[in-house]
Amino acid sequence: MSKVAIVAALEREVRPLVKRWRTVEKEHGGRRFRFFETGEVVLVCGGIGAEAARRAAEAAIVLYSPGIIYSVGFAGALNSELKVGDVVEPRRVVNASDGSSTNMDRGEGVLVTFTAVASRAQKARLGESFGAHAVDIEAAAVARAAEARGVRFAVVKAISDKVDFPLPAMDRFVDPSGQFSEVRFAFFAALRPWLWLRVAKLALDSSRASRALCHALQKLIDREISVVDDGGRALEAVPRR
Repeated sequence: MSKVAIVAALEREVRPLVKRWRTVEKEHGGRRFRFFETGEVVLVCGGIGAEAARRAAEAAIVLYSPGIIYSVGFAGALNSELKVGDVVEPRRVVNASDGSSTNMDRGEGVLVTFTAVASRAQKARLGESFGAHAVDIEAAAVARAAEARGVRFAVVKAISDKVDFPLPAMDRFVDPSGQFSEVRFAFFAALRPWLWLRVAKLALDSSRASRALCHALQKLIDREISVVDDGGRALEAVPRR
């Protein structure tokens, strides 16, 4: 039984955190998942997209019975106040597809989940429509999986791109399983010199966001404690004050 389960999209987002954790492969729903484990914490990188996130969250919940599950990773800023490397812990997650939302017992502000990497114009519309501070792709799907299983849910995201940063067209390099092909994207960018500076900045900003995210997650892990009932079952994870 794990106290805390963490769902990220890609390993590169959390590599500084998990590089010394043990790894184990397990099967759920006919799919293989690679889990990173340390103490009472388990982390899985499910891939990009709602379906990939939902499958990974369900696998972590069923196989590890956590008291709380976190959606973590990168997010885009929807206002000029958020900078690259800022960490946000929203109190509400809104699914832009259907307008449904999940409220949490911690955090501040609103994160909106969109179906794809948002352009600058889409960011402006999302921020205005939902009163959101940041946008991601997976959090709403993890929230839905947690709600279906009666597991507490929370979010930690690091800003990887500012509100006015023009992201390259990256969705085409995500395969059906949610994995991003860095080789195909690198080849695509190499043939387009006008993208070189933008891609270089994206790489630097992503590295900065990853370090900030992992630092925040390590602090989160350090402060979490288990509340155990007489039967030895973890009831919930609460922050140490």
